[in-house]
Amino acid sequence: MKRKGHKHKESFSILLISNTGRRNRQFYISRNVLRSIIVLLLCICIALGGTGWLFYCFAPNNVGNANLQTQLDEQTQLVSQLEAEKQVLSEEKMTLEAENEALRLSAETEETDAVEETKDEEDLSIPRLYPSSSSAVLSFYTEEQPYLSINTHKDGNIIATGSGTVVEVTSDDTYAVIIEIEHKKGYKTRYMCRQEAEVAASVGAQVEAGDTLFTVTEEDTQLDYQIIFEGTPIDPLTVIEAKG
Repeated sequence: MKRKGHKHKESFSILLISNTGRRNRQFYISRNVLRSIIVLLLCICIALGGTGWLFYCFAPNNVGNANLQTQLDEQTQLVSQLEAEKQVLSEEKMTLEAENEALRLSAETEETDAVEETKDEEDLSIPRLYPSSSSAVLSFYTEEQPYLSINTHKDGNIIATGSGTVVEVTSDDTYAVIIEIEHKKGYKTRYMCRQEAEVAASVGAQVEAGDTLFTVTEEDTQLDYQIIFEGTPIDPLTVIEAKG
């Protein structure tokens, strides 16, 4: 029969050496005890590692939250600044709109004034004035007598009833003085004096409404005044009344 061998328990020795020259110590630890110590150390490491992990997880979050709060404060401040700038720009926009509106109204007013001035100038070309300052009507316009007959007095002035150009200064067997003026808008006027008069106008002269054409030199001088519109004589009183 074979002899049974005895199993020897495996053990480990730990030698503690003193660096002060004291007595060294040696301990014997079985495998199971060593395993228990190692397991214990691992548990401690795991526990410490979990605490560190929790600190790692939460501590950065706190720092991150602080950074986020700082960024939020900066964004809030930036928004406030932008709102203030927006208010300033809005006020400047309103000011510019008011200035533009004022300029527009001013331009419209100037344009209206220019139109009115042009209109007035054009209206002055229409023969709307009475041809003599002191006179009496002798006879009115008719188809048989297409003019207005006026009795004038010595030293009275016969005036242009509208602005225009003198196109004729002449005379004939009936009239000692005949002056014809061409106006705008198709009007012509003729001033026909039966007696001698002192002529102040000449052919080609530009006359304004109210300018003197000739001065009466004799008492009871008859002036025949005629308005021709687009080649046809019309009643002078209709034009004078309509415009005056």
